[in-house]
Amino acid sequence: MNARTRSFDPAGDDLAQEAIDIAIIGTGFAGLGMAIRLLQTGNTRFAVFEKADSAGGTWRDNHYPGCACDVQSHVYSFSFAPNPRWTRMFAPQPEIRAYLDHCVSRFRLAPYLRFGHALTSATYDENAHCWRLAFANGKRLAARVLVSGMGGLSRAALPDIPGVETFTGKAFHSQHWDHGYALDGKRVAVIGTGASAIQFLPQIAPRVAGLALFQRTPPWIMPKPDRALSTFEQWMFRTLPFTQKLARAGLYWMLESRVLGFAIHPALMKNVQKLALRHIRRQVPDPALRAAVTPDYTIGCKRVLISNDYYPALSRKNVSVVTSAIERVDATGVVTADGVHHEVDCLIYGTGFQVADPFPPGTVVGRGGVDIIETWRNGAHAYLGTSLPGYPNFFMIVGPNTGLGHNSMVFMIESQIEYILGALNAMRRDGADAIEVRPYVESRYNERIQKKLDRAIWSVGGCKSWYLDPRNGKNTTLWPGFTWRFRQATAHFSLADYQVYRVRQPEPAAAPIAMATQSTEPA
Repeated sequence: MNARTRSFDPAGDDLAQEAIDIAIIGTGFAGLGMAIRLLQTGNTRFAVFEKADSAGGTWRDNHYPGCACDVQSHVYSFSFAPNPRWTRMFAPQPEIRAYLDHCVSRFRLAPYLRFGHALTSATYDENAHCWRLAFANGKRLAARVLVSGMGGLSRAALPDIPGVETFTGKAFHSQHWDHGYALDGKRVAVIGTGASAIQFLPQIAPRVAGLALFQRTPPWIMPKPDRALSTFEQWMFRTLPFTQKLARAGLYWMLESRVLGFAIHPALMKNVQKLALRHIRRQVPDPALRAAVTPDYTIGCKRVLISNDYYPALSRKNVSVVTSAIERVDATGVVTADGVHHEVDCLIYGTGFQVADPFPPGTVVGRGGVDIIETWRNGAHAYLGTSLPGYPNFFMIVGPNTGLGHNSMVFMIESQIEYILGALNAMRRDGADAIEVRPYVESRYNERIQKKLDRAIWSVGGCKSWYLDPRNGKNTTLWPGFTWRFRQATAHFSLADYQVYRVRQPEPAAAPIAMATQSTEPA
């Protein structure tokens, strides 16, 4: 195996384990990008573990009708792997997944990918300076370095509604779309009005007998500047690559300018809100429906969505918007607070993901047996969204406060990847067995982040959103500024920000990972 693994019998363990230098979890943009950059820098001592039987991450798991990116295609791809064959300005899900599969093939990642490996636990072994990994298929191994590429959009969030278990019809979350279930002629309830719902609702509305959309809070929606890319444009991008680079740069800086309203001068969002209100007036002729879908908070406070067909779908005769709160679900439908029983054949949850708690309890356990869920009991946090005190040699991609409301996450992912590569290089030069970000470095960093967030639209816009931790209202999701500032912050790795651990060993270790039982000392 190219990942250069070996077997060993660590002290106190009666089962032979496999040891590997770097374990990467997940095969979305984060995991694949990390693997590609390791190969490009000459490092082959890694493996990528994936729960499913194919790559793709969120773009494999989300395949509901109408699923597409809400960031322009040219910026939603790796800088080192441009795709001149996008067919639209905003790529649909099948194309994005095909792009990731192409990256696997182009960069020859197949020997490093292990499918069918759902991580059940990763526990740090302080004596051996390694992570002990256990998978649902029974496999176990040890890794010197653990990189999480699981992201925040991997665990579906289901609403806590009384009686959902008694419903006798069909029910599924948008992430687990059942394409085998025929919606034609069915009475359908859609719960939730997030980014997924506004994409799939227009696709299914013409097919169903009736659709009831249960709306708790209406989203702000802007027109979607989407169009097909011509064969000439695709030819030009393919034969003159610099033209796509120019297009990418132009889109990047256009999107980057939006941070002025989101995080620096929130008052600017009032002008954007006027455009969104005009979009509602143009697409919703009925005054009662228009009032129901018009938000009462400042635009940007929640995720701003883009669509040209959502409002027209709501205006169809077979679609109704229900604003009364859901009281319970029974065997045949949904009962709202006004006492109305909405009889339906199918429930579809468009209720998003568990962003505040991306790891299930027991999945990541650091020094002293402390679960990361306990570490994050007052809200998720990390240094540069990447490393965390108490979790040596553990790096997160798309960690706390790295999310964006204005630009491409791929830019942030690449920034974190380069920071992790810098950490690995620093460890190699210094002869470190383990490094752990110093608590005061991480806390000081997060204090600055939260101060900036306190002034941003997400805090002052007057709404509750999935950006905010439901336990304390703290924004643990978004980066409060320009993405080039984050690129600047992650461009250079400083070992001085980290506690360094070395193993007292009488002779050099022969293997790529030192599984030692001797005492250790921090440098």
